[in-house]
Amino acid sequence: MIPWLVGDAPFPPLARALADPNGLLCAGGDLSPERILDAYRHGIFPWFAAGEPILWWSPDPRMVLFPAEFRISRSLRRTLRAGRYEVRLDSAFAAVIAACADTPRAEQAGTWITREMQQAYRRLHELGYAHSVETWVDGTLVGGLYGLAIGRMFYGESMFAHATDASKIAAAHLARFLEAHGFAMIDCQMNTPHLASLGAREIPRSDFIVRLRELTEAAVAPALWPVDGARAPWN
Repeated sequence: MIPWLVGDAPFPPLARALADPNGLLCAGGDLSPERILDAYRHGIFPWFAAGEPILWWSPDPRMVLFPAEFRISRSLRRTLRAGRYEVRLDSAFAAVIAACADTPRAEQAGTWITREMQQAYRRLHELGYAHSVETWVDGTLVGGLYGLAIGRMFYGESMFAHATDASKIAAAHLARFLEAHGFAMIDCQMNTPHLASLGAREIPRSDFIVRLRELTEAAVAPALWPVDGARAPWN
């Protein structure tokens, strides 16, 4: 059995997270901004399907990506150099999270980005914590990603692509933007081949928490990111 959160009860210690399924910590609570931000600051995130109670997770090991280690394949580098796209930040957050929820995925029968989750993260976007990185071609949104920023820590949530490499373009620009602004780590949560191909790797949860505390305590006020993305050359 896992604990059930009632009211403003605190999260249980991470040591109580299950090994199978990996990282399941507790259930219940709500998706208020205060609850979600408290979860992320402690290395916990919500993940559940429609019809399920809110489930909170903290897997061990943890998949992370250090911005300086973002891996650009030869084909992606050619695409970045060609520059036949535009990257925008925080110009269409609601559209990005909706597309992440609606885009079919071969490995998933449904989506965990429920209407309740979309509403919660749109509120976090309004508060300056949740952000989107968007790939546009000829005025059409063709790919992107969204996540949360707390201090100098970024938590990646989901991405989508309706054109070749569209999500990877957004991810590459995110990594460059974060590195330029002093962000030291991206939380990728779970290990997937796609994330590994971009340079993400697993670290022990204990190491993750130590780094997390340092980064989230950085004095950075939440705010919307600039709409126009960096157009620095890709070597």
